[in-house]
Order: sequence, then structure tokens, then C-alpha cells
Amino acid sequence: MGFTLRIGQAILWLAFSTAWAQAEPPALPDNLHQHPAWLTLGHYHQGRFDSGYTSQADDPAFFLSENGKTSPRAELVATLEAIQQPGSGDSHARCRFPARDAWLREQLDLPQTPVNCPAFDDWAGTLNTEKVTLVFAASYLNSPSSMFGHTFLRLDPPQDDAEADLLLANTISYAADAAEHDSELLFAYRGIFGGYPGITSIKPYYEMIRLYNDIEHRDLWEYTLNLDQQEVDTLLAHTWEIQDKNFDYYFFDENCAYRLLALIDAARPGTELLSEVSTHAIPSDTVRWVRDAGLVESVHYRPSAATAVAHRLNTLPSEHQTIAAAMTSGYVEVNGPEVRELEDKSRARLLDATYDFVRYQSEAEGWPREKAAPLSHQLLVSRSQIDSEESLPDVPEPQIRDDQGHDTFRLSLGAGQLAHNEFTELTIRPAYHDLLDPPAGYRSGAQLQFLRLDTRLYHDNDELQIERLTGVEIRSLSPRNQFFAPISWQVGFGGRRTDTGTDRVLAPYLEGGAGGSWRLGQNTQAFAIATADVEIDDDIKRGYDVAPGADFGLLHQNNRFSLLAGVKTKAWIVSSQHRQDQLYAEANWHIGREFSLFTKFTRENHYHRYQSTWQAGLHAYF
Repeated sequence: MGFTLRIGQAILWLAFSTAWAQAEPPALPDNLHQHPAWLTLGHYHQGRFDSGYTSQADDPAFFLSENGKTSPRAELVATLEAIQQPGSGDSHARCRFPARDAWLREQLDLPQTPVNCPAFDDWAGTLNTEKVTLVFAASYLNSPSSMFGHTFLRLDPPQDDAEADLLLANTISYAADAAEHDSELLFAYRGIFGGYPGITSIKPYYEMIRLYNDIEHRDLWEYTLNLDQQEVDTLLAHTWEIQDKNFDYYFFDENCAYRLLALIDAARPGTELLSEVSTHAIPSDTVRWVRDAGLVESVHYRPSAATAVAHRLNTLPSEHQTIAAAMTSGYVEVNGPEVRELEDKSRARLLDATYDFVRYQSEAEGWPREKAAPLSHQLLVSRSQIDSEESLPDVPEPQIRDDQGHDTFRLSLGAGQLAHNEFTELTIRPAYHDLLDPPAGYRSGAQLQFLRLDTRLYHDNDELQIERLTGVEIRSLSPRNQFFAPISWQVGFGGRRTDTGTDRVLAPYLEGGAGGSWRLGQNTQAFAIATADVEIDDDIKRGYDVAPGADFGLLHQNNRFSLLAGVKTKAWIVSSQHRQDQLYAEANWHIGREFSLFTKFTRENHYHRYQSTWQAGLHAYF
């Protein structure tokens, strides 16, 4: 009987195979390979100077056709043939490319026959995703890979106990696969020019919180997307297709944010988020595009450990802050008279805030255990003797989110005078933010600009000159206080007009500096920076010059007005020993987040000549 059944099964299989082999393949519409959804699934983009397509995937395993890299049609035909082959299993095309398979079956009305894909089914079942959340980690100037912020996707399971479940959720992220020993400078260079493969990876959310929230002190914004279950399933299926596939990483455009936009485009055809990308994809900009496309269902703010600790300390009265700082420094005992004389409620808040600060310093800043452990124990014992259950205040959500700040592309037009020469100046800055731009949605005291071009037309001789070309310029003015003592620093390189004593020439430069900043009020800080400058040019006497110096100034920022003023001094010591002293003042009046009126004034003593420069004009943000 068993033999008869096996013979019957064999005959049925043979009949099915013969019928499949003789069946006419489905007719392909002439332009199906140019359908936006297919181009998105294949990561195809049209050339800037021709009508051909090239996939951004750089891994042969991503293609089923030998010509799939440059031919969407060849890849579609090869995929259609492969998904109709009999059989199943992890190596079958339907299991390797489930998103392509589902889309082609829908477009061509192919039978929805089930297929056995153990690896994909187990993977998708483990992720157990009901909702997708776009997470934005705020900018982190100390790392080239995160200067503009970072985005990743969180895969939210069905919500029973929301907070517990979300911490255990998984995430999708795309990043450069860099070697651990690569320096930050090497990473920046190779990242800009595509020297790293980019890898899509899956990690638990609590690991991302640990990295961004706790170690790098970056606030997180969580944007839950309104994708339905079918769209979520498509996003996961396409993630499976690109997981562990190489897409060369480019810091400015094909970066973490760019790849996530491609996943969202695949999940909901027609969003065309990638069409917003021109020369660069800045994470905060991509969040704006997702928001403007109507994809955001809700937003949640998750402050970093540093933000939470700083807020709790700042809610203490100033005299209690002094006591807290003295306890952590060992100048005041935990049970000293300064602490015991406080009423129970105030003492409880003081001990709670101090304990949180000690724990933060131990975990994030590496305080030695022999200092942190005894102090933490004393704080807990003292706190346990107070019958007060008042919790520390929650960190308030910022009024303006990062995606609600000004757009990052800036175009400026102004007029001015250098000595007695009048000029008109046009400035183009692709990104990102400077100290005088509207501050809402950006980190206070932070500046990051790249590829900024300043050109001047002098009216006396109609001469057009490049005044300055900024490659990268970073400034971080972080106020110090009795609890935190960050270093304020700056670095930049590019080309700028410099006075040789007889002419103004465009010279390559490299500048840097470090120092401190101190808060004078809610929106004002003073800073002192020791600087160093290098200029290189054949018109300089020895071909180069070096200048140590200093920069002392004041910075005020609010949503209506920003002011930067101070004095700089440099001592050029190689080619021609001389001083260069400058008094400067710059102000911006903000008109919403789309425009700013600006004015600048400098008075400079260089080569024993005094000359003044003033400017006024308009910034427009796009």
C-alpha cells in the first residue's frame, strides 16, 4: 500500500512539473521594470547625465541576474523566473527575496501558493512587529559619524506592557562597517569617499539606549509611524533582503538616514522620500520629510542620562546645589550639619539628586569604584531614614523638537564695506547650523558647517572673488559648572582670504582651539579659547605661517535674537613675526525659522594697519 502511495505521489509531481513547464509564462507589461516600487526594491536610481539605471547595492548576492546591477528589466525577468521554480527552502528565491515575490505576485496576479522558508519565518516571528518607530538620536559633535545626529528604526511588538516591551524590542540600523582600530580622522575620510561597506543590522533597543542615551549623552526622539500591518510586513521582508548585503557607505548622502528612507519607501509605495535627497541626507532633515509626508502617528521624548541628571540638579535651590557638589567632592559629609538641618522633603530631594549624579559619574564618566561605591552607600542609607516618597521631577519635553528647527540649507545675500571698498556678498551653505542661526531645535552653543562658499563682488573694479571656502567648521561651547566641566573646542579647515602685507590672497588654512565656557544667564555664556592657526600659500614668505592665539567672547541666543561679540588675537611666528588683533560683533534677528536679518562688524589691526569691515543682509533657510 505504501509503495502504491509513493508511486501515486511521484506521478502527481511529474504531472504538475510537466504542466508548469508547458504553461505560458505571464505576459510582462513593457514598463513593469520601471515601476517606482520595483525600482525602490532594487535600489535603482537614474544617472545624472543619462537615462540608464544603476542599483546602489554593491553586493552580487543581491542580484539574480548577471546584469542586475544596471538592468532593472533583466533583474525583474530573472526574479520572475526564479520565484516560479518548484520547491522551497531558505535558498529558494521566494525565501531570499520575499518582498519582491509578494509584489510580483500582486502585479501579475500569480497564484499565492504557500512556501516553506524556515529562516525567514523564524526571523520575522522573533521580531514580532506590530508598529515601526523612527528613532532620532540628537547630534554628537565628538564623533564624526554622529555630528548630524543618527536615525534607526525600532520594531515595536504588540503593546501590552508598553515600556517593558519596547525596551526589549529590536531595531534596524544602517552604519559603516568600520574597523575598531580606525581613528576618527580615518573614519571621516573613508566615510566621505565611500571607503566603507555599509551593513544593515538588527540590535535590541536597550543596546541602542545604552549607547546613545547613556554613554554618548544624546536625547532620543521616537516617531511612531502609521504603517498598517501589511506595510510593516513589507518593510520587514525588504529588510530581510538587504540584511548583511553591502551598500557602500557615504557620510553625506548614502548614510544611515538614507537607507531607512528607502525601507519606508518600500513599505509604502508612493511616499518617494528618497526624491527629497539632493547632495546630502541629514538625519534631522529626513525626519522632517517623514513628518511632512504624513507618516508620523505620535512622538515621544526620551532624555539622556546626562540631561535627566542635570535637570534634577538644576531644580534644587542654588544653596542646595552647592551642598550637593561639596558632598561629591568630599568637603561636606553626607550626614553633616549642612544636610541634617534641612527639612525632610528638601533633604530627600537633595540626597536623591546627589545619588543620581554619583551613579551617572560612575557609569558614564568612569569614577573609580573606591570613590563612588562608599559615597553611594552613604547616600542610600541616609535617604532610607527619611519617610518621604516624593519622586524627582521628570525632564520636561523641549518645546521645539529637532525636526522643527530651521532647515539646514542656507542662502545669504548681503552688502558691506572692507576699508573703503564696497562689495556685495553671496553665501551658500549646504548645512548645517551656526551659533547665530535660530537656536530652536538645535543644541545651544553648537556650530557645524560644511562646504560653505562665500563670494564677493567688489564694486570699484567689478572683481568677483572667493572670500572663503569652508570645508568643515565645528564649534562646541558647553558651559561649565560645579558638577560638569566639559571642554569647549573648535576645529575647521578650508580656504580664506588672508593679508600678506601687500595683497589679499586665498590661502588654505587649518585652525583649532580649546578652552572653557561659563553661563552668565539663561541664554548667555562667556567663553575663552586658546587657538592655533596654520596658513599655507606660495605668497606667504616661507610658504606657510603659524599663529597661536586666543578668542574671548560672549554668546547670547534666543528665538528672536542672537549675538556673538568678542576679541581675538594671534601672533604669527614663522614667516613674519607680527600681531593680528580683532574686535568683532555679529547679530542675527530671526524672522520665524525661515529668515534672519544679519549684521557684522570687525575692527582689525594687522601689519600695523587698522581697517574696519561691516556687512548687513538676509539669511534664508531651505
